[in-house]
Parts: sequence; C-alpha cells; structure tokens
Amino acid sequence: MNIAQRLIKLKASLPPYITLVAVSKLHPVEVLQEAYDAGQRIFGENRVQELTAKYPLLPSDIQWHFVGTLQTNKVKYIAPFIDTIQSIDSLNVLKEVEKQAAKCNRHIRVFLEVHIAEEMTKHGFAFDECLNLFLENKLDNYPHVIVAGLMGMATFTDDAEQIQHEFQTLKRLFDEIKQSGKAGDSFTELSMGMSDDYPIAIRNGSTMIRVGTLIFGEREY
Repeated sequence: MNIAQRLIKLKASLPPYITLVAVSKLHPVEVLQEAYDAGQRIFGENRVQELTAKYPLLPSDIQWHFVGTLQTNKVKYIAPFIDTIQSIDSLNVLKEVEKQAAKCNRHIRVFLEVHIAEEMTKHGFAFDECLNLFLENKLDNYPHVIVAGLMGMATFTDDAEQIQHEFQTLKRLFDEIKQSGKAGDSFTELSMGMSDDYPIAIRNGSTMIRVGTLIFGEREY
C-alpha cells in the first residue's frame, strides 16, 4: 500500500473523536506532501532543526506539533509558527515557551508530558508535580501558553497489561485535573498511543494518537 492507502485505512479504523498526528520525523518533504495530498493536516516532528527546514517547503495550513524533547535554547526557532508543543516536560521549558510566545505576540498550545513509563530514558512531570501545577494555580503565570492537555509515552514492551495500566494511570490524572475545575475549557486533549500501542490507548481514553510507521513505513536512520 502507498501512503494515501495506509492513511485511509488507518483513519477508517479510528473513532471519530480521535485526532491523528502523523509523525513525520526523518521522512523527506516529498513523503509529507503525499500524506497532505491524501488529506492529512496535522504532522508531528521531534527535532527542531528538521522541523524548521521542512516548515517553509510545505503548505501553510499544516498544523505542526512538536513531539520530542525540547531544549530551551531551541524554543525560539519554532515559536513563530508551531501549533502545539506536546512535550512540555519541565517548568524551565514552559517558562521559555511563555517568553518566546510573548515575543511573537502569540498564544502557543501545549500539553504537559507526564512520565508514565518504567524506562528512565523517557521524560515528563511526576504525577503529583503535574497535578499541583493546576491545584496551586501555577499555570496562571504563563498567559501566552494554553495548556490544552496531557501527553504520555508507555513503556516499550510487549506486555499489553503493563501498557494498559500506564495509560489508565494517565487517564485518571487527566480526569482528576478536569474534575478539579482548575484546568479551564481548553484542557481537552489526552495524547497517548503510537503505532505499536494506539489501540490500547484509545480503549483507555486517548483523544489523540501519534502515528508514524503505520503511515510512512520504517524510517531510514
């Protein structure tokens, strides 16, 4: 199957409330254009240098999501155009996004990344730390940032029960934040699930999945 056929097949299998982010890292702009021509409008990248190189070469109505670890000194390069930063994993990054968004006179949508996996190589806020940002009104200090949801990555494992448990714990945190009344109307998205585990994520409350390999095939590193 080509990219258009894979996209159509994948989208047909998804519930209508699921937003699909096509993770296009390490794929050339020609491949992204194929997905765009097949109707995809939301793309995810995890490297600032690659994203800033692709951005001017592709249609202007693409919604770019940054999904990788973001260094504070790189925020300024994507702040003028990024739609959503899914990987806010520390207050230092959040502060820099606020600073650069203010300079650009923009409001940037972000998700707080929560550490749900057993692997220490994965990033994110601890559960209590994330919850307290809302309960203690700390996010009021970032008027140019719209905290629109949470993001998490499960452990890379074949153990479906473990993956399900990790997604369930993130969904409980998401619900607790929503029910606290501290998050605001913009807090609507739970981004969890990738090519290998998105069906489990959807069953456990995901509203957004980040899929690369199933759409574009294996990457060439």
